[in-house]
Amino acid sequence: MIKILVLCTGNSCRSQMARAFLKSFDSGLMVRSAGISAIGTVNEGAIKAMAEVGIDISDQMSDPVDVYLGTEWDYVITVCGEAAESCPEFVGTVKNRVHIGFDDPSTLVGDKDYIVSEYRRVRDKIKEQLYDFYSSEIMTQ
Repeated sequence: MIKILVLCTGNSCRSQMARAFLKSFDSGLMVRSAGISAIGTVNEGAIKAMAEVGIDISDQMSDPVDVYLGTEWDYVITVCGEAAESCPEFVGTVKNRVHIGFDDPSTLVGDKDYIVSEYRRVRDKIKEQLYDFYSSEIMTQ
């Protein structure tokens, strides 16, 4: 079984969507997500954006990265747009480290329509880029 950890700052939005998409591509993967500064809850905007594409992430938890330090991972994927500042390198045992950065829609301000459109844009980008990763890295094993 391939084990993947998706790592972000707060583990409330981008990493939660990424985790869900990876599981939707292949239910045989063990996929977890964590945050350097996990906030404990999943972002409501991310929950709504994923529900629009038929994926329920409302029951996912926002875990601190410390929970997973003792686990050996095949892949650790950082999804922070500014990884050097927001997502320090995971210090656990990792076979492959991958960075696929995305903008953080949870930090946006503006009118509701704009913010919703940005959640959708980021969601679609996460799906597209993680499917490319899955197709080139996981399916070839």
